[in-house]
Amino acid sequence: MRNYGLSSISTFLGDNIVYRNLQPMDERLPAFTDIAAHLGINATPIPRKSEPDYARVMANLLNHARSLQGGSAAIQWLIYVGDTRLNDGTAFTNLCRAGGWPGIAFIGSERQGQPAKVEMAQEGGHTLYLANRWSMLEDFESYCRKQGVTFDAHTAVILDLDKTTLGARGRNDHVINAARLEAVRQTVQELLGSAFDTAGFESSYNLLNGTEFHPFTTDNQDYLAYLCLVLGSDLFTLDGLVEDIRSGKLSCFTEFLGLVEARVQELPDSLGQLHEDIYSRVRAGEATPFKAFRYNEYRTTVSRMGKPAGNADIATRLDQEIVITQEVRERALAWQARGALLFGLSDKPDEASIPSEPLVKQGYRAIHRTQTHALGAGGDAD
Repeated sequence: MRNYGLSSISTFLGDNIVYRNLQPMDERLPAFTDIAAHLGINATPIPRKSEPDYARVMANLLNHARSLQGGSAAIQWLIYVGDTRLNDGTAFTNLCRAGGWPGIAFIGSERQGQPAKVEMAQEGGHTLYLANRWSMLEDFESYCRKQGVTFDAHTAVILDLDKTTLGARGRNDHVINAARLEAVRQTVQELLGSAFDTAGFESSYNLLNGTEFHPFTTDNQDYLAYLCLVLGSDLFTLDGLVEDIRSGKLSCFTEFLGLVEARVQELPDSLGQLHEDIYSRVRAGEATPFKAFRYNEYRTTVSRMGKPAGNADIATRLDQEIVITQEVRERALAWQARGALLFGLSDKPDEASIPSEPLVKQGYRAIHRTQTHALGAGGDAD
């Protein structure tokens, strides 16, 4: 493992990126609402990454992005690099189907406690290359070439950003999680003020963030932050909520939201107003209704990029800094040089990825344009 110096995702992706709202960062590409109208897709709620309509939008964007590169080469192969078999694997197969392309996906997760290995799987007639080392990306390229992939202008490459290109799963993803947790804590503490109870917050977050409660929270961090806030206000108790979920009395987050709505007058005015905003956003189908939390998440994320400064060792950077995965960066640069179309996908909300106008004036940049160190295995280090 070596340090390859400061870089940014934009050095190989440019603005060929969409965050959760499916709004391209490259303003030359069509807006999501225009694509949705053209394809006959409902623009609200915005499709999620594993849904077929998301793939239809992305296939349209890829073809537009390819045309911006010039030339007449059409996409003939789709390569996908991600970190989860279920979410990324589903997004990959949907995208192949939507574009009518054959494809191969690399699904990586570092597992140093296991012998290095690759497993092959088929999803919807397309190949998943499941690797437990990010360094296997070079072998993955060799495998793809044997299948006829050219990695030139006829190839489109999708790079998942979160826990793949940035903060590699199994190696560096815990720092992304730490940034999100800090954002939840900051948000709840700011709103509760002197009533904030650190121990109570940690108990609520740690328990409700577990997989047991994912059917209730849908593993949505906005919902989890809201739950911690309401529990911190003492409107409900953690024990009572957990008992109602486990007994089946409460089956989903929106039911709890309705209970709060019925008692909203018992909340302080500021929390009541916040609840009404979140309540209306959830009813409108918005997946990221807790905006204050996501704005804080942007700040806690970028505060962990490019730092610590100086000559910190590899272990320290992996522990404290959200770093670029060098193996992904190296392959991406090589594929880009051969003419392949590169495009990045992030399920992180736009509010947690793009700075507000006041922050832009202070020099903040979108996540993909923020510099941080690239760590991993590859060529000569800086």
